[in-house]
Amino acid sequence: MQKNNSLNQWFWKWHFIAGVISLPFILILAITGGIYLFKGDYEKPRQATIKTVTVTGQPISYQEQWILAKKNMHKAPTAIIVPDSKEQATEFITGRFSHKKSLFINPYTASVSGKISPQDSIMYKVRKIHGELLMGKYGTKIIELIASWMVVLIITGLYIWWPANGWNLKGFFIPRCNAGKRILFRDLHAITGFWISGLLLLVLAGGFPWTDVFGENFKWVQKTTNTGFPSTWSGHQLKSKPDIKAISLDQMVAAAKNLNLEGEVSITLPQNASNVFSIANTIPNNLNAQQKYHFDQFSGKLILKHNWEDVGFLMRGRMWVMAFHQGEFGAWNWWLMLFIAIALAFMSIAALLSYLKRKRKGDWSIPKAPKNFNVSYSLAGLILLLGVIFPLFGLSLALLFAYRLIKRKIA
Repeated sequence: MQKNNSLNQWFWKWHFIAGVISLPFILILAITGGIYLFKGDYEKPRQATIKTVTVTGQPISYQEQWILAKKNMHKAPTAIIVPDSKEQATEFITGRFSHKKSLFINPYTASVSGKISPQDSIMYKVRKIHGELLMGKYGTKIIELIASWMVVLIITGLYIWWPANGWNLKGFFIPRCNAGKRILFRDLHAITGFWISGLLLLVLAGGFPWTDVFGENFKWVQKTTNTGFPSTWSGHQLKSKPDIKAISLDQMVAAAKNLNLEGEVSITLPQNASNVFSIANTIPNNLNAQQKYHFDQFSGKLILKHNWEDVGFLMRGRMWVMAFHQGEFGAWNWWLMLFIAIALAFMSIAALLSYLKRKRKGDWSIPKAPKNFNVSYSLAGLILLLGVIFPLFGLSLALLFAYRLIKRKIA
């Protein structure tokens, strides 16, 4: 590919400016993302006394446990996790995501073994730093803006790095160690960035669905194109036919076990006489195995069944990249995500050190771009496309453009 020198200089200027502004936030994302991968290892031993029980005698029924959970929870439980061993306490859940709270029942002593709320965990704070800088909605938008600019940094970085005078295989792997520290750090930044660029874009794709603006727009596209979850996936629209007596929770647990579903199996509990029981399994490392069953709470008859194939392709893709982002596809995915987090922090520090070596005292040392450079239609189209896909990036560009116009008029 023949490089345009003027375009290269223009890209370099904006890559530099965006990189300097984004670097502290990128380091925070890399470090907190790497730490959060250890969530399971950190929390498992600390929650063992609550989640594990000693088998003594006969357990009370699940129906009795449900009644006990209702008495001890601020809000009526909305779901139960089906235990997969006799030593596992029965988990009842209320709320979702950051509002989720779990209460655990020891079926052998008919008592509460403990309560767990994600908000009480140190890892919850790490996640909040990673996703919103502990600043709520404002922080979420800052992270979304930085993530949007990271896409631009990757695109411009690849173009800047692309060899202009022929290929040298050595340059793909080995930095120039004898050309001064500035060049060494720059090469470490560029080589690392080249090798993780594709993976980094995939990781960013897995993070964007959690954002406010892009995430909401993506949900709108899913809804408009009917490529999300089926409308009956949650079971909210389905109705039970009222009868004299509802079936017991024990019958639903038995039905769930008979389905032999993979992963963690949960039962959504009816909150009133018209609701249904819903059985679902969660298995991030094998999304294709996920299923959903809805049962009439009075007759116990199956009303509707959904397989993963019933889910729209945009939602399937979204769930895949989100699971990849969290390292949930097994050990290879976990280690890969840890490597990406370390590599991102390493290349960011290398970029900072290279900048400090070239920075002149009392000057930002921003690279010069040709004053007569004209943005081509294809480049303008690419920028416009990125601005539409990533609205906060588009808004930031509009503000920069307005600032430059005002500055010119004042000058």
